[in-house]
Amino acid sequence: MRIRKKTWARPELSACSYFIAEPQAHRGNWMTCFGNKRPIYLDLGCGKCVFLAEAARQNREVNWIGIDISCDILGVGRRNIAAAYGDEEPDNIALCSYNIERLQDVFSAGEGIRRIYVNFCNPWPCARAHKRRLTHTRQLETYKTLLDPDGEIWFKTDNNDLYLATKRYFAEAGLEIFFDSQDLLAERDPENLTTEHEQMFSAQGIKIKALRARLKP
Repeated sequence: MRIRKKTWARPELSACSYFIAEPQAHRGNWMTCFGNKRPIYLDLGCGKCVFLAEAARQNREVNWIGIDISCDILGVGRRNIAAAYGDEEPDNIALCSYNIERLQDVFSAGEGIRRIYVNFCNPWPCARAHKRRLTHTRQLETYKTLLDPDGEIWFKTDNNDLYLATKRYFAEAGLEIFFDSQDLLAERDPENLTTEHEQMFSAQGIKIKALRARLKP
């Protein structure tokens, strides 16, 4: 789904202290960027940042980096973060507009990346486009080079085909699944924070599927 162009988004992002206009310039130096040695969690395709805003607000001991290719949608995300934090300026969030397929331009090994979130990514249903999925095996191989040895990948979707394919992709990439749910809300998992898509799909009675995997020792 395309988001309408928002003329105010880029000016607001340019004035935002935690928007990183050239994230590739911070490759290898993200801890310096944040000014601390907290672990880093990446939210890939962060969209309107409903999940990111609440997750970062509740988990101040983690540095959160939200990445989306669209500045228009990140503009909406910045406003959602501002609403969640109120008068407080977040010191544990960075927003970046970048192509997720080129993550290695922005991050390197040893950055302290402990967790990668992929929430409700485009399922790319056409077989010819499967390699564009953010959970495809070739993408997972890239994530593996960036994660700390104890790193994890957390995935959620409403799409059953993508869920089943991602289980296969995890196995192909040599990742160990330690959490697998075909009805996440029924799990009543206290660690689950909802995204805007999750709220919408759940209201329609659509079950949310989830997988969590880690690097094998």
